[in-house]
Amino acid sequence: MDELVATVTGFARTLRAAGVGADHERTQTMLRALDHLDVAEPREVYWAGRLTLCATPDDLPRYDRCFAAYFGGRKAALVRTGATSVTRHLAAGPEGDGGTDAAAAPATASPVEVLRHRDVARLTDAERAEVHRMLALLRARRALRRSRRFESARRGPLDQRRTIRDALRKGEIARLRHRRHTTRPRAVVLFVDVSGSMAPYAETLLRFAHALVRSEPRHTRVYSVGTRLTSITAELRHRDPGTALNEVSKAVPDWSGGTRLGEELREFLARYSARGAIVVIASDGWERGDPDLLRTQMARLARQAHRVIWVNPHKGYDDYQPLTGGMRAALPYLDDLVAGHSLAAFEQLSERLAHA
Repeated sequence: MDELVATVTGFARTLRAAGVGADHERTQTMLRALDHLDVAEPREVYWAGRLTLCATPDDLPRYDRCFAAYFGGRKAALVRTGATSVTRHLAAGPEGDGGTDAAAAPATASPVEVLRHRDVARLTDAERAEVHRMLALLRARRALRRSRRFESARRGPLDQRRTIRDALRKGEIARLRHRRHTTRPRAVVLFVDVSGSMAPYAETLLRFAHALVRSEPRHTRVYSVGTRLTSITAELRHRDPGTALNEVSKAVPDWSGGTRLGEELREFLARYSARGAIVVIASDGWERGDPDLLRTQMARLARQAHRVIWVNPHKGYDDYQPLTGGMRAALPYLDDLVAGHSLAAFEQLSERLAHA
């Protein structure tokens, strides 16, 4: 039964990353439903999840895509192993009833759940392709910030201008008008290290960047950093991840070189601004430039940004220590130092951006 719980909760996390309202309460409801169903029957599990984990009609197509991605997409013979065994479902939905064909095979643990936590640098090509397919489903939500603009509201501060205008038009004050600030997604500025030491992680990081841009194209800026600062936001706006990465590969001139982040941040701050944005730096911190320069520019960046998050692939290991020159220089100015080595780490980063 523990394996079943792990499989369902892992699936719910994948759904939440894709924007489906599969919160803790809905996950528990699905588990309670499965107590009364045959978990070896794919049709029953599919509909149990669809009816309990989805919160709005918009969730339904996302649910189907995530079900297909999480549980495979291949067909296998249906094998019944008992109510407490874990069933690995291998398609998007049940045959008939508007879904696609489904089949299931028993498993002692969820292969996708294991894959979610594995270091992408140690995956086979097929496993990495599966992780990238899951990243393409990621719907990266953003924390909202209050804008300077106003909109009509039923309650709140008095909108004096509209109230007076109505009174002049009608000859009397018929009702008081109110207003409130509008909100908009908080901007994200992402720097992706494409130096040689980050080569095992660069493609996965760029696919995560693609998901960010696709989710909020007007409020996301992405730059590659290495020996040069290169804006790659326009290239990442392509709908297809493969096409986007091909365009990025043409635009970036300094693949697999060194890292001079201090110089590149100085250039960024001279040309652009990160005021009020969430800044995400994805790098292992192997700085080839002057650490003092990096320290100075990180201090400037931290004063501008709403929050500074450093994503280090090696942070996912228990024995990690931020000992490189770049990490030591940057550490005092970071709000968060997080892992960036696995699908689960990117899902957690997405959640962090939604609540920063």
